[in-house]
Amino acid sequence: MKNDIAYLIIDMQQENGFHLLDFEAVIDNSVALIAAARFADIPLIYTRHVNNADASNLPPGEPLDSSGRPVSYCAGTRQVEILPRLAPQADDRVIDKPRYSAFHATELDAQLKHLGVNRLMISGVLTDACVLATVLDAFALGYRIDLIVDACTSTTSAAHYSSLLIMANWVYAIELFSCEQYLHALRGEAFSSCKPTAPDFFSHQADMLPQAIARLEASLQAQE
Repeated sequence: MKNDIAYLIIDMQQENGFHLLDFEAVIDNSVALIAAARFADIPLIYTRHVNNADASNLPPGEPLDSSGRPVSYCAGTRQVEILPRLAPQADDRVIDKPRYSAFHATELDAQLKHLGVNRLMISGVLTDACVLATVLDAFALGYRIDLIVDACTSTTSAAHYSSLLIMANWVYAIELFSCEQYLHALRGEAFSSCKPTAPDFFSHQADMLPQAIARLEASLQAQE
């Protein structure tokens, strides 16, 4: 498991323009995962979402302030820097990206291939934007994905869980873990995870979303 894997930490930056659900717990879980990955000699790759301060090369509709600068993730500001508790070390890689996906217009795929990586452990924000886009691109490029769900978050629980269910339904190479269970896996201990066995595994009607979420959460817990 450890020889062909890298840890991709998505956009854990100081940007404070979004209220993120349970963000302190996500940070705590990220700290634990980073420490465990370092102990296991798993390469760490951080991404930073960075918008050019002069508003060049932005996607259509990117919000701008009254002076024409990006409202969020503006280059040259504190908001693009990694949170201090998660700060990269000298040997870690940091990739700046101009779009949601960490693979778009970056060297990420080339760096992973150079490292011999074919599996990614992924966490970060936002679940329904940069995490989702990166996971879909990783799947398209042939990577297997370990997604640590409680080290990800979004602006609402609905956004977070809807995105997790989309990934669990259609990313056939994904396995979903809680932080606690993934730490067990890294230590070579018994663990529980959610590894969907069929397309649309969590298929549900709109009024059954709470039940689908409950199924997903139950699958992440240790079995007695």
